[in-house]
Amino acid sequence: MSAKLTTPGRVLAFKGIVVQLIVSLALLIVAVFFWPTYVISVIIGVMAFVIPHSFFAYWLFRYAGATKNELVARSLSQGMKIKMALTSIFFIIAFALLAVDPLFMLSAYAIIMVSQWTAMFCLDSSTT
Repeated sequence: MSAKLTTPGRVLAFKGIVVQLIVSLALLIVAVFFWPTYVISVIIGVMAFVIPHSFFAYWLFRYAGATKNELVARSLSQGMKIKMALTSIFFIIAFALLAVDPLFMLSAYAIIMVSQWTAMFCLDSSTT
């Protein structure tokens, strides 16, 4: 029964991740042609959002149903903590170990984040 309850959320999360990957690929292509020296910064910025967010989406939709409300709430809380930790790790590695340009890395991060938000609004309104 819980699989049926989480299916719409899982499908929406999957579609959002697909949109993120498409926008990421477009962003990388633009970076390769216009700013080839900053491609690593763009890749790190993209990965710093896509990987933690994908993990969060997986973690969030593990449980569903009124009888599992405590597990759902715990999954949300744990997923958000793990997402924040993974994002922090990406930023720490990028700034401490890699020679990234902060403007390009943070711009790529922000573009992917905004694309995910707009995708959720567009995809959610198209499913109802």
